[in-house]
Amino acid sequence: MSPIVDPEVEDYAEAHTTPLPELFDRLAAETREKTTLPQMMVGRTEGRFLGFLVRVRRARRILELGTFTGYSSICMALELPEDGHLITCDVNEETTEIARRYAAEAGVIDRIDYRLGPAAETVGGLEGPFDLVFIDADKAGYIEYYEAALPKLAEDGLIVADNVLWSGRVVEADADDSTREIQRFNEHIRRDERVESVMLSVRDGMTLIRRRS
Repeated sequence: MSPIVDPEVEDYAEAHTTPLPELFDRLAAETREKTTLPQMMVGRTEGRFLGFLVRVRRARRILELGTFTGYSSICMALELPEDGHLITCDVNEETTEIARRYAAEAGVIDRIDYRLGPAAETVGGLEGPFDLVFIDADKAGYIEYYEAALPKLAEDGLIVADNVLWSGRVVEADADDSTREIQRFNEHIRRDERVESVMLSVRDGMTLIRRRS
């Protein structure tokens, strides 16, 4: 992921964001050491932002599409009430095992239900409603995941889609395949009259989506 905001400004923003527990530093280091795409991991600023959304929304049921090594799911689970629950989906058993290990250390393993398998199939078998849905999986599947999750969204629920600016490449006319998938998703949301949305330039871009009143 190439920075959209000037790296010095990004560092400044992170330095002025409340630190997360020390285990996140170790999780980030292990992710960089053991995975080929460590940039898929959310960082302190986005992790804190997701946690804020959980707390402000008073979310009790969360659905995450794309577990990776668990940084985002742990950030959100830490802000859940004791009876809150988060379901997270991924196809990679090795990275999910890292996520489980750090969730146990963080004391939130009982709040997280890890599902291995294609996300669209998993979502199809789940019962809603969900107060918060975080989409951060393979970009080619974004529209499918969104359409599967929207009917299961609580009336006042919120969908958050990550990487919607794709290192700024979404403005390129001669885009590669991955960029075109993000462009398709962004246009799909823009034209969807069922919802209203706001796109934020947090890290690699995040779109917040809710049903129209």
